[in-house]
Parts: sequence; C-alpha cells; structure tokens
Amino acid sequence: MAKSFTDEDDALLAELGIEVENSVAPSRSATEERVIAGFEEVQRFVADHGRAPQHGEGKDIFERLYAVRLDRLRESSEFRSLLEPLDHQGILVSSNVAAVPNVEELDDDELLAALGVEAETSDITELRHVRPSAEKRAAEEIANRERCRDFERFKPLFEQVQDELDSGLRSTRPFEKKAEIAPGRFFIVGGQKAYVAEMDEEFLTAQGMTDARLRVIFDNGTESNMLMRSLQRALHKDDAGRRITDPVAGPLFADQTADGDEASGTIYVLRSKSDLPIVSANRKVLHKIGVTSGKVERRIANAKLDATFLLAEVEIVATYELFNINRAKLENLIHRIFDSARLDIEIKDRFGNPVVPREWFLVPLFAIDEAVDRIKDGSIRYYRYDAEAASLVKI
Repeated sequence: MAKSFTDEDDALLAELGIEVENSVAPSRSATEERVIAGFEEVQRFVADHGRAPQHGEGKDIFERLYAVRLDRLRESSEFRSLLEPLDHQGILVSSNVAAVPNVEELDDDELLAALGVEAETSDITELRHVRPSAEKRAAEEIANRERCRDFERFKPLFEQVQDELDSGLRSTRPFEKKAEIAPGRFFIVGGQKAYVAEMDEEFLTAQGMTDARLRVIFDNGTESNMLMRSLQRALHKDDAGRRITDPVAGPLFADQTADGDEASGTIYVLRSKSDLPIVSANRKVLHKIGVTSGKVERRIANAKLDATFLLAEVEIVATYELFNINRAKLENLIHRIFDSARLDIEIKDRFGNPVVPREWFLVPLFAIDEAVDRIKDGSIRYYRYDAEAASLVKI
C-alpha cells in the first residue's frame, strides 16, 4: 500500500526539493509541470533584461542555457500549445534571436536539462538535473551582472593584484568561511577575479541567518549587487573558487640573511655612460633596472659589447639584495610599475642587427627607492607611477 502524506509532510518534502506523487491525478503531467517551470525561468530572464535570451560565447552560461531551452520550446508543437496561454510576453513567437547552436549534438539527458525536464530516477533520493532553489538563486545572482560604469576606478586595482600575484606578494587559497568576505577583499569565482567594493549593513534572513547586500566588481568590467551568502555559496560550489590573500606581511628584502634564508639575487640600478643624444640629455634620470643571481660587477663586465646596455660602459648607482623571492616575478613587477616611463629606443648591435632594449626607464632614483620600499611593506598596491609628475602617486 502506498504511504499517504499529511499536509505537514508535503511541506517538509517540498522544502527538501522532493516532489510527492499525489493519489489524485494532477491536471498536468509531471513533464508538463517541469516544462512550464523551465519556461517561467525564461520569462523571468525576459522580465529582468527586457529581451529574449541569446546565444553567443560572450553570454553567461545561464543565458545560453535559457536560449537553447527557448529554441526547443519554439520548435515543439506539443510544448508550444501547452505554453502559449501562459506566454504574456510573446516570446514564443519572437524571431529576434541569434543563430541557434548545434543542439542536435546534445544527448537525451542534456536536452531534457536544457528544456527544464528531469530524467526519470530509480530512487526518490536520486535527483538528477535538480538544484535546490537556494543554490539556483545564488548561481543566477552570479550570472546576472551588468556593466560597471565606473570600472576605470577599479581596473588599476585588478592590475595591481595581478602584479602582486606574479611577484609572490599575494597568493590564492581555497575559500573557507563567510568572515573572509569583506570590503576590499579579492576572490576568484567562475574563473574571474572579483572585488568586494561595498557592503551594506548586515540583516537577518527569514531563517535567522546574517546576510548583507554587496557590490562586487569583476575583472571583465561587470558588477553584481549580490548577497553575501550568494557569493559564499558560489565560492564553495566552484572547485576552482579561491580567496586572494592580502599582501604578505614583512619585508621582501633584507640587508643580511636570517637563519634559514637563502640569497636569491640582487636588483641593480645602472646609469649609462653612452654618448647617444637621448642618453646625454637624460643621464641623471635614465636608469636600467634588472635582476641578477650573481655578482652585479660580473653582469656588467662586457656592457660596451652588449646592446641591452646600449653598447656603453655603465655605473652602478643602487643595489637591493633579495632573499627567498622569485627574481623573475619581482623584476616583472618593477618593470610594470615603471612601464609608462620605459625608454623607447632601437639601436644596432655590433653585428648591425636592430635591438630594442627593454630595461631602461626615465625614472629618478628616488622614485625607484620608494617603489622598492613600498614593495617591502606591501603598500605598492595603493600606488602607480605618474610619468609626468615623475613620482609615485596614490591610487
């Protein structure tokens, strides 16, 4: 005998996302109900965006899924007749859509999923193509973004974070707890960097849990006003979701090694003795910045034969010892900081071949000193180099 359920049992199972087969036959089949539910998701998208979902690699995954679903519903006379009385937006008859992908390659389960139809399950606990409503809302909040109109404010922050990841000042680690979500923090979710720019006051949900509305900026120039718990769920669900750590505390350089430290090399700053007009006119502010794992004196021994040294003797004006740090990444970071002041010059090497030296910068020595100090204490992320002012300026 089939077990009967009370209204309270039905409500509990509904909260768990499990449907109960009623003893009285419903007016619509389970498949029809699921198709209607899938169509209602498309309708919500149209209501939110003012247009039908479209195909294309530039669209988010949910819009592309809705577009496939809508195409199949339009093609099916059975489903169209079911849905036309519910189509108050007229989207079943609209032709204003992009080219349809090759959905014929979808297998049965994928096609059913695209239509919002669940495959038959062998057991009530085996739910396929079903996501809890809370998870679905969280995923949609991640997907439903809009263009960030003031992205130029945030673009330098993302560039700086990438520089600091490259240099080892920052690292990534798995997301652990809600407390990590706070204004000024960076995350990786859905393959993109996300910056928590703002957080409203916390409030209690209907379940008695704390939550808050966020303004999250993404490195592709979009933003989302999502809930804190939505971001938290998205990070937990994403196998590649990460928190980007704050800059490493403590100095990157030292005058002497501590126990366990290993010397990594030397940053050197050189000044050219070349007679080239552009060098003569800017000798006091034209510097070559590089890194070597050996003695600087050995590195510059044959400078007059090397086009990267402008085929001239050089003098050492500053050095900074490195310990326990990736030389190449740090050199790349420094070069990025001063990229706007990079010398644009092409010379011929001693064999007559054209060479473009890339490590010469029109930067005063005090600005290089300040940049190194700010890399040491981690504050470089708040600064950029202004070539016109010839100094670091706060972002």
